[in-house]
Amino acid sequence: MRATMSRFVRPGIAMGSEDHIVYVVDDDVRMCEALRELFTSLGVTSVTFGSVAEYIAYPKPDLPACLILDVDLPDISGLDFQQQLGDAYHPPIVFITGHGDIPSSVRAIKAGAVDFLAKPFSQPDLMAAVDAAITRDRHARLERAERARLQLRYSSLTPRESQVLPLIVSGLLNKQAAGELGISEVTLQIHRGRIMRKMAADSFADLVRMAGQLNIALESRKQQ
Repeated sequence: MRATMSRFVRPGIAMGSEDHIVYVVDDDVRMCEALRELFTSLGVTSVTFGSVAEYIAYPKPDLPACLILDVDLPDISGLDFQQQLGDAYHPPIVFITGHGDIPSSVRAIKAGAVDFLAKPFSQPDLMAAVDAAITRDRHARLERAERARLQLRYSSLTPRESQVLPLIVSGLLNKQAAGELGISEVTLQIHRGRIMRKMAADSFADLVRMAGQLNIALESRKQQ
């Protein structure tokens, strides 16, 4: 089955006016057609596939997304595909199935699925799950972009500044941090000021937050 796409634009729909896309993987042609028609009527871009292999091969645009994934597929089960993804970035998954059971649903949700819907499901339940998935992906994308900006700033620090940063955000006093590095307190304060500027931190609390996002504070505590 070839991937098929529907693309319409209608501002103000329930899931928000920002661009996003819904992927559907189900070997039931009638289900794919029904979902495609539903999303078209709501002004939502959707792409449908008959197998996981087709979905993987499809060139995906850089947009917030949701994956509606059938549990029973011809090439690999939806649950096994979810397990293969592991911690790799992927659009949040909404499972659909005609043969749902509690162990499968628990496994899916524990692995990060947004919802597990048994066929026939209601339109409100489906759209609520898709809405939650798109929102989750949008937030995740913003967080990744923020971490990338912070990592770029962090890479501009000198080796010595990279040593100073975890010490000062770990809660050590300037005198204690200077002693750890064998430098004077004045020198440490100079490094601290440069770090604040390079990291574009508005306050020390802001710098601590940034370090936490980069896992610098956590690593520092582990070393203490």
